[in-house]
Amino acid sequence: MSIKVFIVDDHSMVIRGLQYFLHTQSDIELVGEATSGEEAIEKIGELQPDVVLMDLLMPGMSGIEATQQIRVKYPETKVIVLTSFSDHDHTLSAIQAGANGYLLKDIQPKELVQAIRGVHQGQAQLHPLVTEQLMSHLVQKPATPSVTEDENNIDTLTPREKEVLQYVAHGKSNKEIAAAFHITEKTVKTHVSNILSKLGLTARTQAAIFAIKHGLTDSTIDK
Repeated sequence: MSIKVFIVDDHSMVIRGLQYFLHTQSDIELVGEATSGEEAIEKIGELQPDVVLMDLLMPGMSGIEATQQIRVKYPETKVIVLTSFSDHDHTLSAIQAGANGYLLKDIQPKELVQAIRGVHQGQAQLHPLVTEQLMSHLVQKPATPSVTEDENNIDTLTPREKEVLQYVAHGKSNKEIAAAFHITEKTVKTHVSNILSKLGLTARTQAAIFAIKHGLTDSTIDK
């Protein structure tokens, strides 16, 4: 079954370029496009795409606000932000809005396709420069009272959920996590759902950033 993709961007040249390349991929079906957040939300309800490629700066509703509404109204639809901005303010806002991926427009076409496939499979996809910016920001950010609350949330995770979270932080799919722990993908999906619920998060990308922020990564996990 092909991956249904929807493009949101107010630049026609960007849309045409994406259309031209993605049409060459046998496992990807372009189901529509929009030039504004408002139009996107309306059409997504009708077309029910699997993955949305979302620009950030558009007339009217921003891509961040559109992402938030899409993730609330259509939780099964994944959103990949595709933008020119790599600063942590835009990145954090997008992730907090529920974006499943954050990529820059200079990404190579083949890498974009891989990211679409990865997000569709449940992986978090972040451009390396974006990851670097986030890591730098999280390391430099001073501790706040909310850190204690975060630590309390960590304590609610079971040992297995913490292990699964480590794999999520490394961008592993449910299938890869299931193979690593010799459990079913359905069980992994349950673990991830429990992790998001306990941590008060809405997307795997947020969980990955949470894990990085709190040192819940394992260097022995193959990336």
